[in-house]
Amino acid sequence: MRNSNVILLVEDNPDHAELIIDALKDYHVQNEIVWTESGEEALDFLCARGKYATDLRTQKPILVLLDIKLPGIDGIEVLRSIKEMPDVANIPVVMLTTSREESEILKSYQYHASSYIVKPINFNEFMEALKNLNMYWHIVTLPTRTADKAGDDNGQPG
Repeated sequence: MRNSNVILLVEDNPDHAELIIDALKDYHVQNEIVWTESGEEALDFLCARGKYATDLRTQKPILVLLDIKLPGIDGIEVLRSIKEMPDVANIPVVMLTTSREESEILKSYQYHASSYIVKPINFNEFMEALKNLNMYWHIVTLPTRTADKAGDDNGQPG
């Protein structure tokens, strides 16, 4: 599996996905964003199987933005699966969801989510949350990931 600058967005709501993609582009994130609509599809992308078996874009993403409320395999199970697969376990996973359920927050961190962000209902607050995610990734995460990947071409968002 090759390293890349791909961000994997796992979101079943097309309106939310469009908002997230547009917001990331508005905040000058240059990374390719691959959008999958289910947990199964996300795992297919990460494992290069199904419709992604011959997709040249199927690569190890630098970041996974993961909704919890997904059809079929939910986001918590996708997170657990990611962290159990040696090839992708070190990918940061940000839970990006409308759920404020304490049990889901606890499970997310139990399965090593990097962050848990609740999607605000208000459009402006939603855009601000994504702006803060982008800033967080540039300010907080970049030095750690760069040091961990010295000599690696695995880039950061933006």
